[in-house]
Amino acid sequence: MPQFLIVYLAGALTVLSPCILPVLPFAFARAGRPFATSTLPLLAGMVAAFAAVATLAAVGGGWVVRASEAGRFAALCLLAAFAVTLVSRRAAAWLHAPLVRLGEAVSRSLGGGASPGVAASLCLGAATGLLWTPCAGPILGLVLTAAALNGPGPETTLLLAAYAAGAATALAGAVLAGGPVVAALRRRLGLGERLRQLLGAAMLAALAAVTVGFDATVLTRFSAAGTQAAEERLLDGLHGGGARAETGERPVRSRLPVEGRLPSLAGASQWLNGDPPTAGTLRGKVLLVHVWTYSCINCIRTIPYVRAWEARYRDRGLAVIGIHAPEFAFERDVDNVAQAVRRLALPYPVAVDNDFRLWRALRNAYWPALYVVDAEGRIRHHQFGEGGYAQAEAAIQDLLAEAAGRPDADALPTVPPARGAEIAPDPARLESGETYLGAAKAERFASPEGLGAGAARDYTPGRPRLDEWSLSGTWTIRPEHAALERAGGAITYRFRARDLHLVLGPGPEGRPVRFTITLDGAAPGADHGTDSGPDGTGVVTQPRLYQLVRQAGAAGARTFEIRFLDPGARAYAFTFG
Repeated sequence: MPQFLIVYLAGALTVLSPCILPVLPFAFARAGRPFATSTLPLLAGMVAAFAAVATLAAVGGGWVVRASEAGRFAALCLLAAFAVTLVSRRAAAWLHAPLVRLGEAVSRSLGGGASPGVAASLCLGAATGLLWTPCAGPILGLVLTAAALNGPGPETTLLLAAYAAGAATALAGAVLAGGPVVAALRRRLGLGERLRQLLGAAMLAALAAVTVGFDATVLTRFSAAGTQAAEERLLDGLHGGGARAETGERPVRSRLPVEGRLPSLAGASQWLNGDPPTAGTLRGKVLLVHVWTYSCINCIRTIPYVRAWEARYRDRGLAVIGIHAPEFAFERDVDNVAQAVRRLALPYPVAVDNDFRLWRALRNAYWPALYVVDAEGRIRHHQFGEGGYAQAEAAIQDLLAEAAGRPDADALPTVPPARGAEIAPDPARLESGETYLGAAKAERFASPEGLGAGAARDYTPGRPRLDEWSLSGTWTIRPEHAALERAGGAITYRFRARDLHLVLGPGPEGRPVRFTITLDGAAPGADHGTDSGPDGTGVVTQPRLYQLVRQAGAAGARTFEIRFLDPGARAYAFTFG
């Protein structure tokens, strides 16, 4: 309700702005006629026409935005042009001239005669609303912006009607007060012009924020948070005497903000593990979207929750898809991704997004990311990185309840089974951070020879300190990885964490590479990981993340070494847990 009141007051203040000038002659022409049968119908027709025409603009703009990214860009350009007309009266006159001439012509044709009745006044008001719509102030622009970005709906029409009603109320007061009010309004039009220009500049700044994605976290929440509650109260009022009153139940309406519409999923390179979802298969369903890449430890630790939610809520209306966006070059290989999907036992379709089209459409920037989409195709919750599982599941439950129209009796959080690298990290023992070995992102390198990129070099291990690493043997440092040229080379890392993982790949021809690991110079024993034995032995058979250490006891600073018994190993990044 506060948002409707603010918009209503903004409409009332429109009488202090030059955008009301085209309407004033038609309103004050009714000053000497009966208010109830002449002025009031004219103002009602103006409100109705304004709300209808502006709503059509919002619906059309929203459709264009949903059609494609190019459509979104076009809509933002049109809104920017509208903002420029608020800043410059010359630009406004040029852009609005055709519609103003049309409105004036219709108004003259309908306004003839000495004493038009109620119907004629309504028609004249509708024509006046047509005249006024393209000239209205920045509140209209902001409402249309919100509608285009978040999807038009009943709240958009109600806000537009509230704005027009505010302007009509102020005009009615001016007509009843007569000449002194007209003179006061004309004196204040200069102040109104400056206010119009200031708000136009603010709208341009807001559109710039939308263009760079700031609206996803701020503007859409601002525009949606109030209207959700307002719409709920309106529907409660409309249905207060119906079936709900008889049953004593209220349909569930989520208070999660609308963050925008789910973009088209047609840009994926291909789909694995099932057919791509369609509008038909998603109709009425809540959708969970998991953006991931298969060698990312944070993504791997998120997967048990996504699998468990899919199984628990599948029959209640939840659909799940994965969007695989690669970080390393080997993750662009569809066969590698397909093996990962099978190894991780994912039961839902996965889009291969090698060109990052879906990533960009979502304006995503993180691995992993979760997006929860309601039954109407609107994004209502998102979160980046691992953790926050209770909030994500609460959003799923909330939107399932909204889609079903009744609360979920089983709202306890899910505790999924996890294995190997999927198990959550131990923050109390985690002090070492992700470390890349490729030249593009390498840091904290401790070999005395220094990191040399692009050519084979012989390295010695040196004495790495905590969170430093070194090489020994003959290696070539490439942008994404360190490549072992001859058997016997090793990597040393001084770390403090419960788990140590290393993203590894075999040689260019895919030949397996045997290795042995040690902790402080000895076999790991009970502290071995799922991809190494108690004696420290293991084999690199495919490019992926390998869990090499999981300490059973206290996790102090340890010196890890992996030595490769065959040439060709590719080492990409250390991660910890």
